[in-house]
Amino acid sequence: MAKEFRRPDTMPCHNQQLAPPAAATPSPCPEPAEPGGGPGQDLAGGPAKLPAANGAVSGPAGDSAEGPQPEDCEPEELFCQLGPQLKLLPMNDQIRELQTIIRDKTASRGDFMFSADRLIRLVVEEGLNQLPYKECTVTTPTGYKYEGVKFEKGNCGVSIMRSGEAMEQGLRDCCRSIRIGKILIQSDEETQRAKVYYAKFPPDIYRRKVLLMYPILSTGNTVIEAVKVLIEHGVQPSVIIVLSLFSTPHGATSIIQEFPDITILTTEVHPVAPTHFGQKYFGTD
Repeated sequence: MAKEFRRPDTMPCHNQQLAPPAAATPSPCPEPAEPGGGPGQDLAGGPAKLPAANGAVSGPAGDSAEGPQPEDCEPEELFCQLGPQLKLLPMNDQIRELQTIIRDKTASRGDFMFSADRLIRLVVEEGLNQLPYKECTVTTPTGYKYEGVKFEKGNCGVSIMRSGEAMEQGLRDCCRSIRIGKILIQSDEETQRAKVYYAKFPPDIYRRKVLLMYPILSTGNTVIEAVKVLIEHGVQPSVIIVLSLFSTPHGATSIIQEFPDITILTTEVHPVAPTHFGQKYFGTD
């Protein structure tokens, strides 16, 4: 099962393993900021701010603002801010190797795709663990009763085109008959804001749990717009699980701040995301 982001016992903000925690009592989460001073993001591109007092930081236009950027915060502060809605796959050498190959600019496209597909499969498998199930009893070939479980019906996938389509096969490999919808979101050339161009979902999506697939969470704006479209079709954020391979602290913070009930599942939170993923996977780099 994925670990919840309550304490930095898996991956920190930066791409390195944390040392074992000290014996001292961990510091408590920072107090929430006053209204208007907490974490926030202007969808036009303004960065989210966390309420810790680490000095002034420069905004996108060079203005000074109190509090650090999410990518500048201490891991403990970031984890406390994001809470249990952000889940991270337990780190091991296999996942780290796949992450390394995906980030390596010298990796061949074949190695890149092979590693990406393996990492996608791991994320999808863990995403399925977040779905509801019920207990059931089956009879084995030897006549014994086995107490097991089976997933409840009413799940679907939604990929954000185009890079999200790279995750569709991994989902189908695990759920052969699952319904998959699509959303096309692109940045407006003039305003640079995310704009929805196309959306097609199962007609009863408002009754389903949704696995929203998007490999790279950089700013979070694309996923935010996609969730808004799902909400317009009757889907509640509490039944949406975002499946991602890599996320920045800014992207995860923006999404969870906008939709506190949503769940994000990823393998790594790091200030620098491999934004070349879609181009290299589909051979358009």
